[in-house]
Amino acid sequence: MSVTDTSVLPAAASNTASGSQPLKLFDTHCHLDLPELASEQQMHWQSAQQAGVTALLIPAVQQAAWQNLLSLQQHHSYWHIALGIHPWWAAKHSLDAVAALDKLVTEHSSAIVAVGEIGLDFALDEATFAIQQQLFTAQLALAKQHGKPVVLHHRKSQVQLLAELKRQQFSAGGILHAFSGSQQQGMAFVDLGFKLGIGGTITYERAEKTRSTVRKLPLECFVLETDAPAMPLAGYQGEVNTPAQLARVFDAFCQLRPEPSRQIAAQLWQNSLNVLRFGTA
Repeated sequence: MSVTDTSVLPAAASNTASGSQPLKLFDTHCHLDLPELASEQQMHWQSAQQAGVTALLIPAVQQAAWQNLLSLQQHHSYWHIALGIHPWWAAKHSLDAVAALDKLVTEHSSAIVAVGEIGLDFALDEATFAIQQQLFTAQLALAKQHGKPVVLHHRKSQVQLLAELKRQQFSAGGILHAFSGSQQQGMAFVDLGFKLGIGGTITYERAEKTRSTVRKLPLECFVLETDAPAMPLAGYQGEVNTPAQLARVFDAFCQLRPEPSRQIAAQLWQNSLNVLRFGTA
């Protein structure tokens, strides 16, 4: 499957939820392979489809997940994958894993649409910072070499992520996962070709900075995500998050925007295709 082959993607949303056709939503960050969801994977996918979710991006978190994700992608046309090493798992890996990733991306370039989930998390133990930085730098270079977008994890690390993106002159773009921050912070990544991943955070009234950014930035800056099974929405704290909840994220997003929901759905869909280099569908 080529990443420019849009035959594997359903058509963009053409109506509002109250129209004659259902919404088409793209969950650009869903860990359907993790244990909390994997045991009832098909049921979660069916529920998501009933809620209007017609495509997923499933990013890996560690090397042990890569082969399973490649297998899942082969059996599900609308499940797309990113392979990488998440900073939470960095201490379990060495740079040898990046060499293995390079081999897989070379051999399965059409199946692997992005490198991720990668990034820096400076809320973790300081003892992990050095290997986090090494792995992030190497994986970003790998993505640049292969012309792949990246899925970025961040906590207390936006400044360092931006510095490395600029140092490597990274131009393939990607998604800043779980964006929470100001308009200025968001635009710093948008200016480098990134979309801002918006999830359940905006369902919390206390997240006013992020909600304000969603109101103010152009619609072209955003994609939607659940981060299932993590990041439960307001009112669902303590529950396992699922990709079906993307419909509620979409509703919350629409409440913050002036455009009609039909226009919002269509633009968010196209943003997802653009950033993952699927072209137009």
